[in-house]
Amino acid sequence: MATLFKDNRFRNAGISEAEWKVRVDLAAFYRLSAIYGWDDFIYTHISARVPGPDHHFLINPFGLTFDEITASSLVKVDLDGNVIGESEYGINYAGYVIHSAIHAAREDALFIAHFHTADGMAVSAHAEGLLPLNQRSLALIPRLSYHDYEGVALNLDERERLVADLGDTNVMLLRNHGTLALGASIGEAFSGIYQLEAACSAQVRTLSIGRDNVLIAPEAAQEEVRRQVGRVRAPSEGEKSHYDLVWEAALRKAARQLPGFDA
Repeated sequence: MATLFKDNRFRNAGISEAEWKVRVDLAAFYRLSAIYGWDDFIYTHISARVPGPDHHFLINPFGLTFDEITASSLVKVDLDGNVIGESEYGINYAGYVIHSAIHAAREDALFIAHFHTADGMAVSAHAEGLLPLNQRSLALIPRLSYHDYEGVALNLDERERLVADLGDTNVMLLRNHGTLALGASIGEAFSGIYQLEAACSAQVRTLSIGRDNVLIAPEAAQEEVRRQVGRVRAPSEGEKSHYDLVWEAALRKAARQLPGFDA
């Protein structure tokens, strides 16, 4: 799989080698989201901050499905919503509202994913939110935030409230809407949305047997998981971070199942 800066076309278009790498990673994230069924036809979005001082970010061209997106097709925009460079497509305005808010407020938000999966929407509409039903949800709950539904995200003044509700968390349930995760690396963002989506699916399946028959994890076990999540890694686990290992494996999967994202 090629991830190198291939020729002068992109350099001549003002795309640096660092930006090209981010584009390839982001395009792979889109392909993986299609593989896992997190896409919503041409809707929902994943973004990445462009390296450099200009506060630009990359987002999907509105009109392409996730399995079609390539590194070169991604659209670059500034925090005011202006498209930088040339593209035959525009962008999803609701995506601009959500992603610009977080990119502007959080320096560590280098990658942001937001989805409308059936299970994610189901749990976002559950009065109790994500429940402590399994190991995956127990690891997420201490760092999970919520944002109440205000309608389609087209109003710029919602950005302030979204950012306030997000706080310093990296995973969020947008009430009656869907899921969101961010990260200082693509591996962190991918891991966050993967775990959140999986936890939502597990909850939907668990509650299908009836709320009265569901076993909530004991409080002591919940506290122990919170402690364990913050533990120091053992030397036997290797030098690479969990997020790096996850993303390298995910990238190999994308290259096998939906190659061509690096074009």
